Amino acid sequence: MSTVTKYAAAGSVAEADSVVIRELPAHERPRERLLNEGAQALSNRELLAILLGSGAQGKSALTLADHLLRKAESLRGLARMDVEELREIKGIGLAKAAQIKAAVELARRIALEPGYLRTAIRHPGDVAKLLMDDLRNLDHEQFKLLMLDTKHRVIKIETLSVGDLSGTLVHPRELFKAVIKRSSAAVILVHNHPSGDPEPSADDIELTRRLAAGGKLLGIEVLDHIIIGDNTYVSLKQRGLLNGF
Repeated sequence: MSTVTKYAAAGSVAEADSVVIRELPAHERPRERLLNEGAQALSNRELLAILLGSGAQGKSALTLADHLLRKAESLRGLARMDVEELREIKGIGLAKAAQIKAAVELARRIALEPGYLRTAIRHPGDVAKLLMDDLRNLDHEQFKLLMLDTKHRVIKIETLSVGDLSGTLVHPRELFKAVIKRSSAAVILVHNHPSGDPEPSADDIELTRRLAAGGKLLGIEVLDHIIIGDNTYVSLKQRGLLNGF
């Protein structure tokens, strides 16, 4: 029986928690477990407790992590919480909220770090794999542009527009200026639907056709427009609305 279980069985959860902080054996402490067994061996609450560093009055870091995870409902929910929402949890101040937001942002940037460079795009699913984690959790629309070389390998991923819950605006002039600057041979348009439903709207379809027509005039092929939802996506090319891959 672990120390946590032993004390929880002996008394209240609050009492068990206060004892655990002082008496938890080294091999059960999150930080020591991480160093000895690797980060992958830890639970979400243990990893979050390490990130928080300390608890608050009457709460250990583990208890505070539990409260935070219950409030967020999931890790994805935690990623979506802003500073003010985090601070609604007793024991989370500006410093801890900043630590959490910094960790979430680092995770997001790792997913987009230039490991994607020269990745060959052969299928709409390749695009979704690159950008799903970056876009699926957002509460606003972002419009991104994948610039490709002649072999359809990624040269650059650029955010062209950030919108609100009602949508975003992309101007053809700004889009193709970025493409020409990078000497891209082809592009793929990508944006997210914060609702989680990737079904294209009439405006999505119209914008795609307008940008594809502009690209044709410049000799730059618009291969596809991918709309990202919650762990799902729609390819306008696969819907027969574009010639592409």
